Amino acid sequence: MEPWQEIRNELQAALGSAKRLDEVEQIRVRFLGRKGKITLLAKETGFSRLTPEDRRHWGSQLNSLKRWAEESIEQALAEARAREAARAAEASRARLDVTLPGIERRVGSLHPISLVQMELEDIFQGMGFMVLTGYEVETEYYNFDALNIPPDHPARDMQDTFWLDNGMILRTHTSANQVRALEEFGAPLRAIFPGRCFRYEAMDASHENTFYQLEGLLVDRDISVANLIAVMKALLGEVFHREVKVRLRPGFFPFVEPGFELDQQCPFCDGVGCSVCKQSGWIELIPCGLVHPKVLEYGRVDPTQFTGFAFGMGLTRLAMLKFGIPDIRLFNSGDLRFCEQFPVVL
Repeated sequence: MEPWQEIRNELQAALGSAKRLDEVEQIRVRFLGRKGKITLLAKETGFSRLTPEDRRHWGSQLNSLKRWAEESIEQALAEARAREAARAAEASRARLDVTLPGIERRVGSLHPISLVQMELEDIFQGMGFMVLTGYEVETEYYNFDALNIPPDHPARDMQDTFWLDNGMILRTHTSANQVRALEEFGAPLRAIFPGRCFRYEAMDASHENTFYQLEGLLVDRDISVANLIAVMKALLGEVFHREVKVRLRPGFFPFVEPGFELDQQCPFCDGVGCSVCKQSGWIELIPCGLVHPKVLEYGRVDPTQFTGFAFGMGLTRLAMLKFGIPDIRLFNSGDLRFCEQFPVVL
């Protein structure tokens, strides 16, 4: 019997008895490894001593044996892998405890401030207002000067400002968008400006250095305080889905004249007094007033032809009132459990 036929029979018998992946791998090394039987067969035959006709015959048979061995071993390896995968799957099914709880699938949540902002945007768009965004890093001109707050104005002392090295600032209020909008769109104009603001303040249950506001601006012909009150009442009725108690009292803001403070009765204590309302029974909610003529002039609008009103509300404070959140620091806590408490109503 020629040697390759003997090796073929031996390899076939070895593969027939191998079941595990490591056993097939050992057979591969034994026959096709660097010192395997098939690899060494060419050296043992003494090709140099064979005639050219015998070398062609032996070479052809040797190559055929090697290809057959490689294909047979590869097939055996594939079958061994399949058997081990089946055994692993069976073992996994055997260990499955159907009484264990399933894997939790967490559903994403929206931040309560985002919920309030989205709701307000829908309300104001229904009243014909545009939703515009501004810059969180602002110039001193748009944040102060163009709002009738010159460098020596005492109103600047009321806002602790973050100043940057390049002379710009982190905006202290979304009112900084008023003149920008007037310059771009002119009059008549209806727009709201929601966004994040920054002030260098000590943090407590009702104060944060990062908070959210929504500024509103309406400029048209023959706008009066009556129009302002009508819009504010419509707004609060939509936000709280119920009748709320409010009061209007005089207030000072350099960019409106006359200016007002619209307060809402504290929903946490029903006007009795608590830490949220600082024992007053009321919460300052919407500073507002008629746009100052100088602000219209800065926006290149003729104050003899147009009037308007502006208002600003804290989205953070509004979310506290709407959802009954007692501490403002929870908003920036980064705790996902906090956001998961608030339903999304589409």
